[in-house]
Amino acid sequence: MMRRWFSSLFFLPVLLGLAACQAEPPQSSGQNAPPVTESLTIPDDPDPALWVVKDEDTTIYLFGTIHILKPGLSWFDEAVKDAFDESEELVVEMVQPDPATMVKIVNDLAIDKTGVSLRDKLSEEDRADYEAAMASLNLPVDRFDPFEPWFASISMSLIPLMESGYTTGSGVEDALTSRAKAQNKRIVGLETPEQQLGFFDKLPEDVQIRFLNFNVDTISEMPDGMENMIAHWSNANIGALAELMNAGLEEKIVYETLLSNRNANWAIWVEERMKEPGTVFMAVGAGHLAGDDSLQEQLKKRNILVERVKY
Repeated sequence: MMRRWFSSLFFLPVLLGLAACQAEPPQSSGQNAPPVTESLTIPDDPDPALWVVKDEDTTIYLFGTIHILKPGLSWFDEAVKDAFDESEELVVEMVQPDPATMVKIVNDLAIDKTGVSLRDKLSEEDRADYEAAMASLNLPVDRFDPFEPWFASISMSLIPLMESGYTTGSGVEDALTSRAKAQNKRIVGLETPEQQLGFFDKLPEDVQIRFLNFNVDTISEMPDGMENMIAHWSNANIGALAELMNAGLEEKIVYETLLSNRNANWAIWVEERMKEPGTVFMAVGAGHLAGDDSLQEQLKKRNILVERVKY
């Protein structure tokens, strides 16, 4: 089973956008990469799950996304394409600002204002492990010293994925946003970049450090974990996807901050949007559409019927 904390990557598309603004990560030697797991395969024709909420004059499609992919995965077809083409409006977690604005927002929130170096916040043993992980990524050990632990953790997690062929411009939201612009659809963000970063920035520092320490210990597992996640997503294995992406958020504050509270807020958004006519394609991280506190479950609490689209 995928280990905890890895799912945090899929709740923060803003950092993927930031990575696209930066230089390509240094290439590692590959000596730390684990063997590829063969237990799951990504099909030639992925069919991710799709749901719909509708009344007399409003239709809202719910589609789970993966924020970062390798180029060339053919998921935009059949019912997904039909639902998107039918929609006048695309709703995503966050509308990406321009690169300069994004960098400023990230720096404002992610740089530690106390003046205490990141590595000085770690125990002697944890610091040694952290520095070894940085070296394995061919990064200077002081690269993230000015930043808060959450930022270092997620930034480190992206590097092995990008070295394995994943690109920040190949995620589902990127493709949908590009098509929406080409078709002159309205594009709406459920959250702002400041809000998305704030979810992590407001976590207590000890939680952030545990977040960092675990990702340091499992940094080499990231590519295999992503491969498993995409396989479950591609095959619409909702139960397995829920276990993989959400089961590791054991700490209540993390679970509520990253998942359940956001789903509850989005359910309110859907309920309000249903009062207006039109057809909407709502695309949010796949982890939000799986599990006991999924967006669908939050909608059911509001007596809003959610149906799976069969295709």
